[in-house]
Parts: sequence; structure tokens; C-alpha cells
Amino acid sequence: MARLAKRITILALGWGFIVFGMVGLFLPILQGILFLLIGLALLSIESAIARRILHRLRARYPGLSARIDHAEQRAKRWWLRITRRGDRVR
Repeated sequence: MARLAKRITILALGWGFIVFGMVGLFLPILQGILFLLIGLALLSIESAIARRILHRLRARYPGLSARIDHAEQRAKRWWLRITRRGDRVR
């Protein structure tokens, strides 16, 4: 059951960041690319398709690899913050 809850949380956060990223592409306030990369990094935890997309982006745009790494680190920090907060409540 905990595994299912983790999967649903990761997928919901990943898709949420994808939506923010798409909105951010058109609004000057949000950094659309960064949100898209964070969303892909989150989705790549549970989705082979997202992992494949990230791999292709890294191969095609080597300069983008550093931004992808930054987005993955940021997503991992957020995930750890969320899961640790849940441990404190229990």
C-alpha cells in the first residue's frame, strides 16, 4: 500500500510540474523549462518512457545535461523534504 501511495505521489507531482512547465513557457513569471525538467525527472523514477526522453535529451543536447542534473537534484531534495515531513507526522 505504501508503494502505491509513493507511486501516485510521484506521478502526481511529476505531472503537476509538467503542467507548470507548459504554463511557464508562455508566462514570463515561471521558468517553464526548469519545471518541465523537474517533472520529467520525477516521472523518470516511475516511468520508462520519461527515462527514455531524458536520455534522448541528454544525447541530443549535451549542454542541457547540466540543467537536467540540476533539476533532478532539486526534485530529489523536494521529495526527501516531503517524505521526511510525513515521517514526523506518524
